[in-house]
Amino acid sequence: MLQKIKSLFALLNTAILGKDENFTTGSIDRAIFLLSVPMILEMAMEALFAVVDVFFVSNLGDNNAVATIGLTESVIMLVYSVAIGVSMGATAMVARRVGEKNIDAAKIAAMQSIYIAVAISVVLGITGFMYASDILKMMGATDAIIATGVNYTRWMFGGNISIMLLFLINGIFRGAGNASLAMRSLWLANGLNIVLDPILIFGWGPIPSFGVEGAAIATTIGRSTGVLYQIYHLTRGDGLIKLNTKSLIVDWKIIWRLIKVSAGGTGQFLIASASWIFLVRIISTFGSAALAGYTIGIRVIVFAILPAWGMSNAAATLVGQNLGANQPDRAEKSVWRSAFLTMLFLGFVSIVFFLGADIILGFFKTDEDSLFYGVQCLRIVSIGYIFYAYGMVLGQSFNGAGDTRTPTILNLFAFWMLQIPLAYFLSIQLEMGPAGVFSAIAISESILAIACIIIFKRGKWKTTVI
Repeated sequence: MLQKIKSLFALLNTAILGKDENFTTGSIDRAIFLLSVPMILEMAMEALFAVVDVFFVSNLGDNNAVATIGLTESVIMLVYSVAIGVSMGATAMVARRVGEKNIDAAKIAAMQSIYIAVAISVVLGITGFMYASDILKMMGATDAIIATGVNYTRWMFGGNISIMLLFLINGIFRGAGNASLAMRSLWLANGLNIVLDPILIFGWGPIPSFGVEGAAIATTIGRSTGVLYQIYHLTRGDGLIKLNTKSLIVDWKIIWRLIKVSAGGTGQFLIASASWIFLVRIISTFGSAALAGYTIGIRVIVFAILPAWGMSNAAATLVGQNLGANQPDRAEKSVWRSAFLTMLFLGFVSIVFFLGADIILGFFKTDEDSLFYGVQCLRIVSIGYIFYAYGMVLGQSFNGAGDTRTPTILNLFAFWMLQIPLAYFLSIQLEMGPAGVFSAIAISESILAIACIIIFKRGKWKTTVI
């Protein structure tokens, strides 16, 4: 027994310290553990950042400030969508090349993905900075909310390149099998953000109080620091993907292939993000208390979802590397095992959230109306967590194989054809209010998971070529 405990801690230490690794041989459970532990810790920090950010802003005692975060985040999710989409393309291609043991090609693919990310972020940054107030107004913000939060929105869009590169380069590290380095990058970025949040929001010594704008400044500084750390390891580190002069060449053929793979991934999240924008727009019709409660509730939900997303990313890496090594059966076995473990985790979280919603959300400084809606959101959405587990893992596994088209179509159906109309019907037509929106989220996500299971079993993803 003692020996097993020692072996477990030794494996945990290996997972946290990390190194680039080929996972096409050996124990699948060991591979899942080594990949998912750092990814879970990475996503746990991302989730903690989301909760801490809104926690400090809620202490300003201004619902308009919290509402600003909700409105801006619903739009900035478009940036996240592009970042995650491009990073999925990079992960899939790098993992495939690593599985084929073609490291030079993996390096070139990594650099081309960085070129794509930089070009997109510049366009998004300039547009978002210039039209920040118009974006908030489009989302239904009142003049008071715009006056409070326009600078927050400007900072978030202007600094989007740090978000874009942080996600993208971590995707490169994951494709190479080094989830630990991706974890450390995000921990540095978000850890610094958490430290700076209270200083810049409330002021400290000679540093003035920036209010909600301070949260955006802290985010930009923290994530930019994380990107610098990533670049150091890409150029000076000793991993498989170490960029050199040869890998800096612009290869339009690979860029185009990456764009095609990434377009599907980006499309998935753009579809989902646009859906969230419509949901926020519906909720905003019920007042700032409902919007603030929704914002807090969703941040807590993200706290649980993102660690599970880490296990999904582990499955994507295993699929990419094993398909590259021409081992489709091992790839499929890895996916089902990852999905089962994720289901156990989210099943436990759903029980905790449903029973302890009042206690959990009670930590946030907000009025009773906002708290009511936040608790309602947490309880209703968490009902579908067991289904979410399979939807997340199987969806990411399609992406890891380079089949980004299938989950894009599934997302289009689940979110635009089902979730949005259902949210409007339940909340407005049946007069359920925000509860109708929360119910639509749980129902559509569960149906999406069932569809993923059915299509994944058909196995066409095994034949994808990238």
